[in-house]
Amino acid sequence: MSERKKMAAGAWYNCVDAELDALRLVAANAIFEHNTLAPSLRGDIAPKLKALLGMAGAGARIEAPFHCAYGFNIHLGEGVFLNAGCTILDTAPVRIGGGTMFGPNVQVYCPEHHKDPVHRRAGLEIARPVAIGKNVWIGGGAIILGGIEIGDNAIVGAGSVVTKNVPAGATVVGNPARPVR
Repeated sequence: MSERKKMAAGAWYNCVDAELDALRLVAANAIFEHNTLAPSLRGDIAPKLKALLGMAGAGARIEAPFHCAYGFNIHLGEGVFLNAGCTILDTAPVRIGGGTMFGPNVQVYCPEHHKDPVHRRAGLEIARPVAIGKNVWIGGGAIILGGIEIGDNAIVGAGSVVTKNVPAGATVVGNPARPVR
C-alpha cells in the first residue's frame, strides 16, 4: 500500500515519501499564487487554490497569507471565512461548516508524529480528521488538534488549544481549552 493510501486510511505512514512530496509541491504552488496575487485579482480564493481544495462553498473566503499541506482534504462550507495567517495541515479531511469564521493565525493540525523517537525520525505519522460545525467562531491564534470535532454554533476563545471535542453551542477557552459556564 502506498504512503498516500495509508495516510488516507488513517494508518501510520511515512511522510518522507516522493508521492507525498510531489502533492505538497502542487499545494505550495497554489498557495504561492494565493498569497502573492493582488487582492483585486485573487478574489475570495485564488484560482489554483480553489481548484485544489476538496470543496469551497459559495462565498467561502481565505485571506492571505494562508498555508496548507495538501489542500485536497479541506472542505469549506458556504460563507466560511479564514482570516490571515491560517494554517491547516490537512493530512486528513478537514471539514468546516457553513458560516464558520476563523480569526487570524488559527492553526489546524491533523498529523500526529510517532511518540517513539526512532519512528519519529523515520518520518512516521498518523492523520486524524477534524470536523468543525456550522456557524462556529474560532478566535485568533487558536490551535485545533487532529481528531477533534467542534459542534455547530460553538465558540473557541482566542489563543485556546483544543484537545477535546467541543459540543454544539459550547464556549471553550484556555490551554487546554475548557468550557466556560
